[in-house]
Amino acid sequence: MPRYIAFLRGINVGGHRVTMDRLREIFTELGLTDVSTFIASGNVLFAADCEDADALRERIEGHLATHLGYEVPTFLRSPSELAAVVAFRPTEVGTRAGDSSSHYVIFLDTGVPDSLRSELTQLNSEMDHFSFAGTEVHWLIQGKLTDSPLFDRGLEQATKGVRTTTRNMNTLRRIAARWA
Repeated sequence: MPRYIAFLRGINVGGHRVTMDRLREIFTELGLTDVSTFIASGNVLFAADCEDADALRERIEGHLATHLGYEVPTFLRSPSELAAVVAFRPTEVGTRAGDSSSHYVIFLDTGVPDSLRSELTQLNSEMDHFSFAGTEVHWLIQGKLTDSPLFDRGLEQATKGVRTTTRNMNTLRRIAARWA
């Protein structure tokens, strides 16, 4: 049975509060099995008797909207796809890695549109650097997320019109290890 990780956008932020028990319940109601959550930011691991990830994503999004009363953009990855995300080494990692750097991954539904690639490339600086790999953007920050001028609304403006959700690489490594 195929396994997936769902990365949900907007869970437990912006006034929306969902317990992880309730989130597991909602996923189980869809007939998904081995449902577990990882931290309270909308990371759900599960197995499904479905190999069509797009159809499954649509079912999950519809079910979440019905039960939560608002849209929840959902990004599905298989364990092997997540392993590739975690294994990717941005070109700048050698010069930027260290105790004072942060690595985030921005998930998209499909490949990075040229307009977004251009927008993010223009935002590369001494503090922020973007690398592209498949359906993800890797964002390296010299310092903490809150140190970046793109924190708060900057990145949101750059990605306007493109469905995304963002996770810290440390979180992704821990999730990947659970489903390895």
